[in-house]
Amino acid sequence: MTHPVASLIISVYNNTDYLKVVLDSLKFQTDKRFEVIISEDAEHEPMRDFLKSYPFEGKLFHLSQPDNGWRKNKAMNRAVEFAHADYLIFIDGDCVLHPRFMEFHLKMAREDCFLAGKRIKLEGTSSQWLMEQQENIPRFQSYLFRNYWKMKRNGALFMEEGFFVPPGSLLGFIPRIRSMHQLKGCNMSFTKKAIYDINGFDEDYQRPATGEDADLAWRFEGLGYKMKSLRNLAVQYHLYHPESWTDQQKNLQLMHEKKERQEYFCSNGILKT
Repeated sequence: MTHPVASLIISVYNNTDYLKVVLDSLKFQTDKRFEVIISEDAEHEPMRDFLKSYPFEGKLFHLSQPDNGWRKNKAMNRAVEFAHADYLIFIDGDCVLHPRFMEFHLKMAREDCFLAGKRIKLEGTSSQWLMEQQENIPRFQSYLFRNYWKMKRNGALFMEEGFFVPPGSLLGFIPRIRSMHQLKGCNMSFTKKAIYDINGFDEDYQRPATGEDADLAWRFEGLGYKMKSLRNLAVQYHLYHPESWTDQQKNLQLMHEKKERQEYFCSNGILKT
């Protein structure tokens, strides 16, 4: 591969144990025409040391910035600018990928669309099984079938999102009829042109969640881009950890104000206008 078809941008903070499993899952991808950009919203020495020692088989780059509070959107903009490919795929550092994840982001890519997928949220036991050895990653769908009800009883969420459905199978109609109404920052992709058209991630947001994905969606749609679903095609497994959710009221108020002004091209993005 002389030039990557896609840049896979992985957002991380400080969990190298989870990131290892995510990177391990890349070894099983059916389409490997991508580079990897680790976008760290910090400058943690353990993360730097881990990435230096991890035996990655392709092109892997590490971007970091001083840990001055939540500035993920700034880190994302830096990754967008750095990316060598014209197509960008975004995941988080705690989301392990099904082997055909990259294949379907690339197969379904369109210049006039942004792609949106979901994730199954695992509970502790299934997360631990997935982390025990690399060979468990491509076997996880079988594990999911065998342990469906047990996982559900133990607290796994969005179980239906964990099943990959081949388009040519008898159930291939399922992905075609499952739409998306929200964009998830841990499973989305679009062209570099599209993100530049809206001037990137809006750095006015200083709290996680809304500004990472929902804000992108309405700005894309305001410029004519369409959301396209990847449910049950680009499948990912979210490793269990306690939620660190923050109140979204300020984020939602900020987004409402920007919508009222139709600020599709944000003023505090890649370019500072």
